[in-house]
Amino acid sequence: MDTLLSVLIAVAIIGAFLFFHLRAEKKKHAAAKAAAEKGKIRSDGPQSQHPHIDNNYCIGCANCTTVCPEGDVLGMIGGKAMIINGYKCIGHSLCAEACPVGAITMVLASPSVGASLATLTPAYETTIKNLFIAGELGGLALIKNAINQGRDCVDTVAARLLSNRSASTAPGIYDLLIVGAGPAGISASLRATEKKLNYLTLEESEIGGTVAKYPRQKLVLTSPVEFPMYGKFKKTELSKEQLLKFWQIVLQRADFNCKTGEKVNNILKGEDGTFLVTTGKGEHRARHVILALGKSGSPRKLGVKGEELPKVMYRLIEADHYINKKILIVGGGDSAVEAAMGLASQVGNTITLSYRQETFSRIKDRNLQRINDFIRKGKLKVIFNSNPVEFRPGSVILEVQGVTQTVTNDYVWIFAGGEPPTAFLKKIGIGFSDRDVTREGARAARESADRELATI
Repeated sequence: MDTLLSVLIAVAIIGAFLFFHLRAEKKKHAAAKAAAEKGKIRSDGPQSQHPHIDNNYCIGCANCTTVCPEGDVLGMIGGKAMIINGYKCIGHSLCAEACPVGAITMVLASPSVGASLATLTPAYETTIKNLFIAGELGGLALIKNAINQGRDCVDTVAARLLSNRSASTAPGIYDLLIVGAGPAGISASLRATEKKLNYLTLEESEIGGTVAKYPRQKLVLTSPVEFPMYGKFKKTELSKEQLLKFWQIVLQRADFNCKTGEKVNNILKGEDGTFLVTTGKGEHRARHVILALGKSGSPRKLGVKGEELPKVMYRLIEADHYINKKILIVGGGDSAVEAAMGLASQVGNTITLSYRQETFSRIKDRNLQRINDFIRKGKLKVIFNSNPVEFRPGSVILEVQGVTQTVTNDYVWIFAGGEPPTAFLKKIGIGFSDRDVTREGARAARESADRELATI
């Protein structure tokens, strides 16, 4: 009797466990399915590379759903992995690496997104021979990708120069001109130094590109990466400050040939095959050009009355420079939220965030949790369904669901994205077409470079 009772109790415990486990899984499945259905009607899906899952090969191990640093990009539905929140994906590709059966490849969002990208060969060469694009301007996000592409482009250039040693180079013509000194441009510059090329790098603002404008302590690398001449960064997480510290080491090199404050206005290719690069300060000639401009371009403006006032800004570099101020942040993406929280953490600041949507929908999970905590503790105020209609010296006029209200204000930061340099690329003659970027494409790029080196 005691044995029978023990068996019944064990069966009851196991049954209860299975019941609650299955109910939890059912809820999780339903939530994932609902999110996936919602994602189908979004117009703001993944804007660069994202995972493509071949369900014919997916074995339902769920490895891919647990490794993504951005959170719930993927989920399990019906025992198969599916994209749940594709707009959160920025292309880490850890899910593809974690898949044990190779069911995941990284592709571009869609033909409509691909259509705004320059046509590139597997070696990152544009439709203009000897003119290359490296970094996110080519469609791949992540600093790691930019670093790798900058290095690979220079390898291709060096191979061509070596195979064409008989070609005469007139005085004043560089082997290579690099436009942009962000991660891709710095990587390319270091590789050019390593390859002993006669090169010049031009940067319109400051060394470091977009990284220098990130909020304090923002994570910029989430996987190891290798810099030319310096070896591998083995840390899995690298902050803005740590990367900028490395930039400073690079700047101290006597052979780092970079000019800042020089914006490129035009690039023309002559009949002799050399490029004439025109800037606001003069002209430069080069046999090869690498564009490492980044994708954000010039900050996008709202076209609101008073936007030209000095108090209206578009990039926040150091939040601790602003204390005891009334500040308005406009935007609802990660940059806006991170800036709002950074400024709200300074002494005496009163922070208001204006967002045109009814809720945050495109920010990382960790940022959503943090800003909700800031709101709950009264550290900042968010006005949803609102738009600025006028900026004044001491205030801002907001329209909130059709009703205007005045907010006393000292400073405004607008985070509405940037105007991509598409017009510039088209102006200099680079062709555009629909394309996908996959792991096979990356492999083809390396194979192409290897073949080119083998012909030398």
